[in-house]
This record gives sequence, C-alpha cells and structure tokens, in this order.
Amino acid sequence: MSKDSQTSHKQVQEKCEAVFRPDLRKGQRTVPVLVPMPAERPYSYAVPEGMSVVPGSIVRVPLGPREVVGIVTDGETDTVDAKKLRSISAVFDCPPVEPAMLRFVQWAADYTLSAPGMVARMLLRVPTAFDPEPPIPGLRHAGAQPGRLTDARARVMELVEDGMAWTRSGLAHAAGVSTTVVEGLKAQGVFEEVMIPPPPVVALPDIDYARADLSPDQQAAADMLVANVSTQAFSVSLLDGVTGSGKTEVYFEAVAKAIEQGRQVLILLPEIALTQQFLDRFHNRFGAKPAEWHSDLAPRMRERVWRQVAEGKVKVVAGARSALFLPFRDLGLIVVDEEHDPAYKQEDRVFYNARDMAVVRGHIGGFPVVLASATPSVESQVNAEQGRYKRIRLSSRYAEAAMPDLKTIDMRRSPPPPGRFLSPVLSGAIAKTLERKEQALLFLNRRGYAPLTLCRVCGHRFQCPSCSSWLVEHRFRGQLMCHQCGYHEPVPQSCPECGTLDHLVACGPGVERIAEETEAAFPDARIIVLSSDLLGGVKRLRLELDAIAKGEADIVIGTQLVAKGHNFPDMTLVGVIDADLGLANGDPRAAERTFQLLNQVTGRAGRTGRKSLGLLQTYQPDHPVMRAIVSGDAAAFYAREIEERERAGLPPFGRLAALIVSANTRAEAESHARGVRRAAPSSPEIAVLGPAEAPLALIRGRHRFRLLIHGTKRADIQAFIRALLVAGPKERGSVRVQVDIDPQSFL
Repeated sequence: MSKDSQTSHKQVQEKCEAVFRPDLRKGQRTVPVLVPMPAERPYSYAVPEGMSVVPGSIVRVPLGPREVVGIVTDGETDTVDAKKLRSISAVFDCPPVEPAMLRFVQWAADYTLSAPGMVARMLLRVPTAFDPEPPIPGLRHAGAQPGRLTDARARVMELVEDGMAWTRSGLAHAAGVSTTVVEGLKAQGVFEEVMIPPPPVVALPDIDYARADLSPDQQAAADMLVANVSTQAFSVSLLDGVTGSGKTEVYFEAVAKAIEQGRQVLILLPEIALTQQFLDRFHNRFGAKPAEWHSDLAPRMRERVWRQVAEGKVKVVAGARSALFLPFRDLGLIVVDEEHDPAYKQEDRVFYNARDMAVVRGHIGGFPVVLASATPSVESQVNAEQGRYKRIRLSSRYAEAAMPDLKTIDMRRSPPPPGRFLSPVLSGAIAKTLERKEQALLFLNRRGYAPLTLCRVCGHRFQCPSCSSWLVEHRFRGQLMCHQCGYHEPVPQSCPECGTLDHLVACGPGVERIAEETEAAFPDARIIVLSSDLLGGVKRLRLELDAIAKGEADIVIGTQLVAKGHNFPDMTLVGVIDADLGLANGDPRAAERTFQLLNQVTGRAGRTGRKSLGLLQTYQPDHPVMRAIVSGDAAAFYAREIEERERAGLPPFGRLAALIVSANTRAEAESHARGVRRAAPSSPEIAVLGPAEAPLALIRGRHRFRLLIHGTKRADIQAFIRALLVAGPKERGSVRVQVDIDPQSFL
C-alpha cells in the first residue's frame, strides 16, 4: 500500500495545503470549484477564515438561490477580490478526490466536448455519502456472568469472551439463538452498550483462498499480467482468448497481485446486473465477493460503496461503465471484460466509451489496464498489431475442450413451414439434443413477440406517437410497446383505423414468438425465455440463469444477454434464428458486431468438453461474416475488416464525430442543422457530411438531424467542432445539439 493511502484524509489535506499558501499569504484566499452543472469552467469562491480546503475537497457552495455540492480543483481562479465572492459554505468530512481523478475528469470533459461540471456530476452523484457513516449500536461483554447458564447462553458467552463487540442480531445469528436470549443477558448486566464502526460492504478478498489450477498456456498469460502489475506502471494488455479459454481465471491472478500490493481494482463488465456467475466465480477464488456498482443497486448500498471506495476500504469493485467515475483512493488495476461490447458506450448527457476512458484512466494514474475478449474490437486489434497494446493469446479452451462444430442453414434451401421460423434442420437438431438430455439455446436478438403489428384489411401499422418506430407486441404482457421511449398501450381487439375485429396480424418473430413455436413443437420440454424486459426484472433473470446452469431447463430462448460470459455446462446446441439480422443496416461496424455476437453466442455450447453444434439460419451463407464464423478463421475476417477500414479512413485509421441536432419541430431541427453545417470551417483534413434526417428521426417527440464529421487520424476534431459551434447558430428555444466523439451508434 502506498504511503498516501495509509494516511487519513485530514493528513492529505495538510500535505496539500501548500497548493493554496501563496494565495493565502497575499490574502486572496480564493479557490476554483467545479459544480455539477453545464458550466464551461469552475467558479471562484472565497475560503472562510479557519476553513481548510485542498484540490479534491468536496464542498457545499451557494449557487444562485440554492446550495450545491462541488469539488475544489487546482486550476486558476478569477482575478476578483475575495471580498466580492461568495464563500464556501462547508467542507464535507470526506477524503479528497485524488489528483489523478481530477485530471481524468478534466481530460474526459475536453475529449468528449462536455462541460467539466457534467463530468464531475458523474463523480458526485451520491451526495449522502459525503458525510461519514454513523456507527452502529452494539454489545460487549462487561465482565459479569449470567445467573443461570443454559446451553443457548453458553454458546453466546463463548463468542463474547474475547471482548469483541457484536451487534445484537449478529451475535444471535452466530450463536444460533434468538435475539431474546441476547436481550436477557443484557438485562442481567452481562453486556455493556458500545458503538461499533460501520461494517464493510464486502469482506476483504483473500488472494490465497483458492488459487486456480491453471493450464500451461493460462499460467504463461497470468505471469505476463502479474509482471505488468508488479511494475506499477502504465501498460495495456489485450487478453485475446477463445470462448471458454479461462480468461477470467487468468486476469484474477493480476487482480490478486494488485490486492497484494495494497492497491484497489476495478473490473468493468458490460451487463453487471446479469453477471451473478461472475460474482460467484470471484467469491470462489477470493473467498469474498467484490463490491457491485450498477444502476440496480439499492440507494443505501450505493452510498456505502461510494464512501468505502473513497476511504480505500473496498479493494475490488465489479461494475458497469459508470464505476469508472468512482473516487478510488489508490487504484492500481482496471480490467475491461468483453472489451468489444457496445454497452460500454454511454449516449446520454456525457457521451463516452468506458473502454477507451479506462485506458486513459490507467495512463493518468500510472497503472496497468487489461482488455479481455474472445472477439476483440477492430480498434484493439490494430493497437495490438502496432505495438501500443501487448497481446496475450489463449488459443484453446480450458482442459482442451473442443470448440463447437459450426454450420450454416441456407434458408433458401431449407425454409421453415409457412408461419414458422425454425428450419426443419434446426428442429431436428433440437430433438436429438433433448433425446440426449442436453440443453439447447435458441438465439434471436429481438425482444417481444413481434416487431410489427398491422391490420390485414386496411394495412394500418401501429407506430409510437412520440417516436418514428413501430410498436413491438409483448404478448406475455398483452401490450404494444415502444423500445425507444417506453410508451405502451394494450393490444386492441379491433383496428383503430378501420374498426375491423380480429384482423390484426403480428409480423416477424421476437423471442416470445419463438418460444410459442418451440412449445408447440416440443410440449414436454422445460423452456426458459431470457430477455431484459420480462416481468420480474434482474432478480428473475439471475434466478433463471442459475436454473439453466444447474440443468433445470431443456431449451433456452434468449436475446443478446445470453451471449455474455455465461457458463452453461449442459448446453451442446446453439441455434441462431436470424443470423443476418445485424447486417441489415448502414452501420460501418455491422459486420464486426455481427461476427462478435455470433461468435459469443455460439461459444456458449460445449464449454465442458461435450461434443457440441452451432447452427446459423441465414439467407446469406456466403457472406464473409458467415464464412468466417463457420471456418473459425477469425484472423482472415479481421484482416479483411481492417483493410476495408484503412481504405475508407474509418476508425482506427481515421476519426469520426457526430452532431445530433434535435428540436420540438422538424423545421427547427433542420434549419439549425443546416446553419451549423454552413458555419463549418474549411479544413483539408476534415469533411462534414450532412445534415441528414436521422434513421430514428423522432424520439420522445423530438425531431432529429445528424451531421457526421470525418477526419484523418491526425485531425484535431475537437478543435474543429469547438470552432464550428462558436461560429454556428446558438441553441434557442427547443433546439439542442449533442456532440458524440467516436460514435458507436448511427441511429
């Protein structure tokens, strides 16, 4: 553990006080404070006499008629007499934000062209955690003995004889008695009341709890990662291993080394709410679970995790992308699992890619970063080829388990029966799998029952009133739902346009419709449908994933959430219902994402060594993506994709940014977007494309136009956009402009 991490935050304040001493001697006593609002720079505040603040101090300051929380930064203050400035109201009894984190907040704001206060807002989103956790009432043996020693009382006395303090419920549970027994002993004067420090949210991990039995390839990979952690210097390693190769066990060794050094570790996961298996695997290795951080965490637990991370008490956090903005006291390693996953891109308020920001965080903090994936992103592949990242390969599955045999089903030659979606070839494979008492997975990346509902008589299509998207039928709920804004309405009996009864037809399949077809074909099979919007939420999903892992289901039907790192021991068949689905759009990453998703989902089969099969229903069996999947020649696919990107100057060989202009009316949005386009400065390295109406032209009642900015790799796109926005029309009325650097979505 570093010297700084061993000192209290008050000692850190004293150590850093010198930052402001020159100003104090001059009598200025002003500091810049970053407040969580869209301001372009910190505001200056006077420091009251006797108050001690340092860069990173979390303070409460007046802002207009209210008071807000802010962070003291280390920048310059306005040249204003301190007497004319408003004063800081209070300093929270909270460890100061580390200097590296302050630099990271500013870097993220500059890169994403976001207001620094909005980036700081992601750090300060748990204001109730800024005050210390209150102690808990407890009991301690006062030296007296009970008048009559029953078996229950004896068990209690045996636990308290060492003088340690206990909570009432904790003591009763540990002794296997009711709280009435404990209260009776207290009434006899056996215990005295004391205040106990708040307990940790998770136990400390034990690096020697259950060391994994690694294969020679895994051990060699783990040794390289451990060596990187040992240097306590910045590096990026790309852990590139096929599905089932044991990447998690390998990077756990790097985690253990960081813990041994007394450092903290962040493990980023794309779907933290669905990764109970990961938490269990961590517990099996270290004897304790990591602290979780994601949107489904209870508010009180969020407060405790934030506070204990800031104090350095929590050593390992497993979290979604927002965990990158936790105030770690002594961060020494970041692992980005499934680094290729598009879920790492945030597209709300501050647009950022957590994978790329994790690399920057490691560079600023001077510690290693591990990117792990069976199907790395093209950007990471190129960085590894060019030597910026260290590539560490795991080319075979753990225990030499064979990869699944992959085949395409040409839907032109083996079409399903009318009104059905499973090819006879796939149905036959499911029947054979069930005969062997093994599991089958049917994958379709489309929620609900059907993506479109229309009237056979008049052709009316059900569309969201606030978005330019069709309403998706969710038959389990009896609702038509918009997946953009959440609008929903009951499925009607008659057409609202022509009034005809019983002539509404569902067009196309979703997972619910595949479940209906499968139940009809295999009535005795135990079927589970997995989708993020089913009733019961995250808790039900975790229970069902656990049931699948235990073999309590025969057929699993799911969306992309089943493709992410789950280990189903009995699964030997994976059928992809519509392998072409991801290719039918203009996204320049469509081929890459389809390859990654199909590779991940077919990798769920045969992970424990059983012979397994993956079948892809497709109308394009000769497409390069399908050929690459079936042949297993990932290298050829990546080489082709990289060559095409380089020829087109697309990332990582060029730079992209998007401007999304939205307004309450189409005319306002289009007019403003055209005004922005006209204001674009001339540059030989940067081209502005558009404006064009967005593919999703209307979302939540706001009309949208997009401009795409394409530059060379050396182009300073941020400076170009800043100049464009300064010269262009200002936001007025309902008009809003969002900047998306390195866009992942083109909708």
